[in-house]
Amino acid sequence: MLSFAKELFPHNRSLMGPDIRTSMQMFASKHPEFNLIRFKTGTTVFDWEVPMEWTIRESFIEHESGVRYAQFADNNLHLMGYSEPVDKIISRKELLTRIHTHPCDKSAIPYVTSYYKRDWAFCMSADQVEGLPDGKFRVFIDSEFNPGHLCIQEAIIKGSSDQEIFFSSYLCHPSMANNELSGPVLLGKLIDYVRSMGDTRYTYRFVLLAETIGSIAYLSLRHQILKRNVVCGYNLTCVGDERAYSHIESRHGKNLSDIALRSALLGHDNVVTYSFLERGSDERQYCAAGIDLPVSTFCRSKFETYPEYHSNKDDFNVVTAQGLAGSFCVIKSILDSFEFGLYPRIKVLCEPQLSKRGLYPTTSSLHAGQHPAQQLLNVIAYCDGTTTIFDIAIKLNVPLRHVLSYLVELRKHDLVSTFSEANPL
Repeated sequence: MLSFAKELFPHNRSLMGPDIRTSMQMFASKHPEFNLIRFKTGTTVFDWEVPMEWTIRESFIEHESGVRYAQFADNNLHLMGYSEPVDKIISRKELLTRIHTHPCDKSAIPYVTSYYKRDWAFCMSADQVEGLPDGKFRVFIDSEFNPGHLCIQEAIIKGSSDQEIFFSSYLCHPSMANNELSGPVLLGKLIDYVRSMGDTRYTYRFVLLAETIGSIAYLSLRHQILKRNVVCGYNLTCVGDERAYSHIESRHGKNLSDIALRSALLGHDNVVTYSFLERGSDERQYCAAGIDLPVSTFCRSKFETYPEYHSNKDDFNVVTAQGLAGSFCVIKSILDSFEFGLYPRIKVLCEPQLSKRGLYPTTSSLHAGQHPAQQLLNVIAYCDGTTTIFDIAIKLNVPLRHVLSYLVELRKHDLVSTFSEANPL
């Protein structure tokens, strides 16, 4: 995952244009399951309209002495996304009105866009701005707008059931590692993992798109089938750091995706749960009134909460192999639980005799109830065919991956049946 993120990093992705197409092609070359969906400029998608495609070739600020600043070639965050073309001489005073700086970090270059209003601006660190000399400046932006296509990549891996597990991530930002690339590379890793399972109970759907306009366009095309089939889904973003594990709840915070993620995060340090009132990514669209998919958002450090967010400092000092691997393990435990069977049911009445199966001590003592196998009995107590693996983990306050390991052991001894839907005794 980390290696692929580094390959993708230099490209100047935006909503539409050559670099996001290139990035999507890079994903398609690794994951042939992807199919391309395109929406033409001007297409109405619910209350929105697909914009023009933006191409940028070069931009810079040049002092009358010949010294250049904020060159796009040096860092693609130096130019406000979707800036219109300009080539003129302006004063330092006027130039300062066209420069964005980071609100908190004087040494950081901020990420700024203006997708739906024609404008232009540059982005610099406050330290760089303070170093601008007096005099005249040439501002040069070689960009153009043309009719094009909003591109979405969709992969569907069919299972024995039409019920779907859904994953979405966005690929529309330039060179930022956590906010932009960690989600897509995790999504790609999950495609590989699902494919490695072979035959699956569930169907898995994966989408890569542009944030907001991409998810709105996708929903305009697929919302009916998604509402019919999706039982659990996640928007993946900012999943590459090691600082926290974050859950942004669905609109009401109690669908299957919320319960599953809550259980999967048990046992991890620094878990933060955010309500839907603190939303900010594509959970806004997937959980919108009238759509109401069982989708929540999974992050490590939530967007907007870590200091490097939306700046040139969101790099591979923030995103690490260990951070990405931790995110994969969380989602893997959820997928493994779905494929195991969400509703375990014990096959015997009363407690099974675990000792004859080597699962419990054969001699009693004052502290027998504190034996590690007592947790196995606790799991069994809730295997009634109507309680999900996720609810069992939450009830016992035991990490999902551990509950699943107990259930795998019980199934080895033919003590539990598993079902995809509630199946009471």
